[in-house]
Amino acid sequence: MRIAFVGVGFVFDIYMRTRWAHPEIEICGVFDIDAKRAATVGRHYDLNIYPDYESLLADPRVDIVVNLTNIHAHYEVTKRALQAGKHVYSEKPLTTEVEQSRELFALAAEKGLVFTGAPCNVFSDSVSTMWKAVRDGAIGKPVLVYAELDDNPVHLMNTENVRSPTGAPWPLVEELQEGCTFEHVGYHLVWICAMFGPAISVTAFSKLLVQNRTDKPLDPADTPDFSVACLNFANGVAARVTCSFVAPRDHRMRIIGEEGELTGDSYRHYQSPVFLERFSTVSLNARKAYTMREQPLLGRRFGIGGQPLKLLRQWKSHSVEAERGTKLSAKQRLVSAIRRREIYAQDKFLGIAEMVRAIVEQRPQPLSPDFLMHVNELTLLIQRAGENGTTCIPTTTFDPIEPLPEVAQATINYRKGYKGSMFERLLGGTVESLNRQ
Repeated sequence: MRIAFVGVGFVFDIYMRTRWAHPEIEICGVFDIDAKRAATVGRHYDLNIYPDYESLLADPRVDIVVNLTNIHAHYEVTKRALQAGKHVYSEKPLTTEVEQSRELFALAAEKGLVFTGAPCNVFSDSVSTMWKAVRDGAIGKPVLVYAELDDNPVHLMNTENVRSPTGAPWPLVEELQEGCTFEHVGYHLVWICAMFGPAISVTAFSKLLVQNRTDKPLDPADTPDFSVACLNFANGVAARVTCSFVAPRDHRMRIIGEEGELTGDSYRHYQSPVFLERFSTVSLNARKAYTMREQPLLGRRFGIGGQPLKLLRQWKSHSVEAERGTKLSAKQRLVSAIRRREIYAQDKFLGIAEMVRAIVEQRPQPLSPDFLMHVNELTLLIQRAGENGTTCIPTTTFDPIEPLPEVAQATINYRKGYKGSMFERLLGGTVESLNRQ
């Protein structure tokens, strides 16, 4: 299918890093209100540049509009695309008001179009592996989720020197004005809600903690740089999601069950290792020792943190294992390889690819409109909770969704395949004996 991009800022280059892995998708062109920026992108990637948005929408070749504009432009840009008869894939959050999202989904349904969007990390190998392990009963009944999204004190990060491959500056002012919650909480909400269904109640708090974060004027100047939300799910699961631009980087995902725990280091690394620990008297008691907690290699010998799982591979797994593109110097290739190994490896094109695959196969989208609207509403509730906090019942809900077929139908069984550490097996009886004394 054929797509066109609206908005070619910093995030556009992240999309283009994995463009090579999606030959079934043709890019017809791009448009940006910054003509100079659009021209730079066009030259670098050898892409057609539309002189205005109307020209893009009038192009009969374009099947899908990919909306990468700033958050407050999402609603208008998406609405115009749907009115023009185009499918839409939008960056998060879809809109800044639940009623706007509801209107857009209704418009898409009326015209027989697909409206869907980011984030797509729910399709990653790491999240797919965790989802399958939960379904396999590897941790028993899941009861608690901890999701961290601390993304460093950005005011100390010297971001003025950060540039995309085509020279776009990291959008510090926009990030601070929109806030860590708008920008990031969806990455965790999407996989938590996919696995455990809709939240039936939310208790949240948000606050600006660091004043004078930049010399540049901010509008608004008081957007929260910290938020925390506790989500209650109908199936009994409770989740705590934390976001900040204050604490050092921490992107961990943890799912705790009655019999064990699943952990992942980062939602942003699509092949981040996933560890399964089936609780034992050895591992639980070993945690009491300071040395065991502070020396991970030693702790793992006693079962702390569990064993790495073989990741489920999906049809686009190869996309994060290399970077190909026009005009990549040897230095850029080296930096890219280090970044993929040590910092993050994500395929933002994957969401578009799954959208296209569902359209071509004439089946429902993997993320339903009701699902996306629920994630959108939770994002807004957490962002706007304020210093006094809020406890509320979301107005949106959705029917439980299924993982991708290759996940649901995978033959591997993570519960049956789990083996505790050698020390766990050898010392189990000894520890139990000591506990009785």
